Amino acid sequence: MNDAGGSITRRTALKGAAAAAVTAGALAASPLVSEAGAAPRTRSRHDVAIFGGGMAGLAAAHELIERGFSVTVYEPGRLGGKAFSHDVPGTAKGGRKALPGEHGFRFFPGCYQHVPDTMERIPVPGGGNVRSRHLVNVETAVIAFDDAGYAPTTTPTSAIGMIEHAGPIVDLNNLRNALTTGLSFVRDISPLELAYFVNRELIFATSCDERRYGQWETMSWREFVKADSKSPAYQRYLAGALTRALVAAKSETASARTIGSIGLALATSATGLVPQYGTGPINGGVDRILSAPTSHAWIDPWVAYLERRGVTFAMNQSVAAFDYAGGRITGARLSSGATVDADWYVAAMPIDRLGPLLTPTLLAADPALRGIGKLNDDWMVGIQFYLSRRSDLPPGHIAALGTPWALTGLFQAKPWGVDFAKKYGDGRTRDCLSIDISDWDKPGILYGKPAKRCTKKEIAKEVWAQMSRAMNAGGKKLLRDEEIVAWSLDPGISWTPTITNATPLMVNTAGSYEHRPHAHTKIPNFFIGGDHVRTNIDLATMEGANEAGRRVANAIIAASDSPADDAAVHPLWELPFLDPLKAEDRRRYRSGQRHVLDV
Repeated sequence: MNDAGGSITRRTALKGAAAAAVTAGALAASPLVSEAGAAPRTRSRHDVAIFGGGMAGLAAAHELIERGFSVTVYEPGRLGGKAFSHDVPGTAKGGRKALPGEHGFRFFPGCYQHVPDTMERIPVPGGGNVRSRHLVNVETAVIAFDDAGYAPTTTPTSAIGMIEHAGPIVDLNNLRNALTTGLSFVRDISPLELAYFVNRELIFATSCDERRYGQWETMSWREFVKADSKSPAYQRYLAGALTRALVAAKSETASARTIGSIGLALATSATGLVPQYGTGPINGGVDRILSAPTSHAWIDPWVAYLERRGVTFAMNQSVAAFDYAGGRITGARLSSGATVDADWYVAAMPIDRLGPLLTPTLLAADPALRGIGKLNDDWMVGIQFYLSRRSDLPPGHIAALGTPWALTGLFQAKPWGVDFAKKYGDGRTRDCLSIDISDWDKPGILYGKPAKRCTKKEIAKEVWAQMSRAMNAGGKKLLRDEEIVAWSLDPGISWTPTITNATPLMVNTAGSYEHRPHAHTKIPNFFIGGDHVRTNIDLATMEGANEAGRRVANAIIAASDSPADDAAVHPLWELPFLDPLKAEDRRRYRSGQRHVLDV
């Protein structure tokens, strides 16, 4: 039943061990009356309502449906969240598909563990799975420098080359040499400043967890690397642009612990020496992308698999309020007026949508949820340029370091292995340059305005101008104005009449960790999913959202006394030789001493 003002109720009889009766207690459900005068029924205690069909919601649904739970996902817009891809309206001609648009190009670094594992469990037509069929390695990256006069350079994505020059990474000196070699592409940095930056990286790598959370969490990355006392090139490239390119965070506000952790994970996976990351010459790549638009390659097969397993998707449905009584959630009201009745309720939505749902009653029930209102979000949105010439560059990501809007990009035709002219659009497009805009608050070079104050056309012209200035430096003409066939800005950006973004992402600012929620709450049948949940990857990413969805599933498994095994949750792995150094730093931290390298 799905009528306005009615009740959406679904009870599925479970089979096997997962359907065993559970003990009564604080989590025991009260008798349910779905209609006036109907006889009370006993809950199955396996009925899950997930509000939000993004990465976290789909991951939670995946883990729960495979463990015998009954799952309904309520999604107001598109399944896949910020990972969705879409058809550009009005561009399909001559039997071809519409030009493919994306929220942003995809990046699956080697330190990702949860997303590849999920992909491996999603079958695709013709055999295999999403990971085996659609996750492909790229071996190089293009580094461009804005307004510096240097031609773009191509560099290997793997640290195997660094190892060959620095020797086996078995101690701190080898790691120092490898990091120094790996950062040698950065221009205009003196050897002394490069050595200083590497030393700051080593300080973090050898810091104990207590220091990371107690000291480095409370300062910004820019403060941690002491950028204010260094040269403009150090500030612009090492402290700022690298942070923006890798994690879409601002060095002046981002938590030093967060940036240090993800930087260390990226470097560790690049060595190929940690088998859990599945990288190296045998297991896989340091930098991976999809071989087709995200929805086609991943989201659509995922949703189809979940539907076959029994997940119900209630589309165009958003939650307006959670009802609370007797210490638990008693129902959820949809914006349509209908009500949802379930055993377990999951709010798997961004913080800008979750915040307004946390009423004083819910905050009183779990005061820790007040921290969600103190979290910050930011914009990272993509634009695609469809070009009449296929790029000659090798497949790989582009980092346009120092561009005002912190641009990164990817040419799609080669890694997708597709003839664009035959498959997409009207036959004129031969490649697609997908660009992510990571800084919406700095003035551009054409109009002197930040992206948030530009019109749609101004954003397109500004992005092209900034990327062209970086990519065409040094006499190369890699981007040509006359080759633009069309462009498409992510539809999440709209003007109504002022600019708005429907898909902001949380950013890890200094000191924000204490405000982030756990997947479980003190309300025993209410759970939080999303990239803002506390996770090991500790970054607003697809990986973080997937891990959060798994944590939601595990919390529900525990709360329901289900005999099912927990979903796997993986730590960030570090090189073993660092352990004694971190143990020594733990002794120093507990005695109030500085890190031994922090001089």
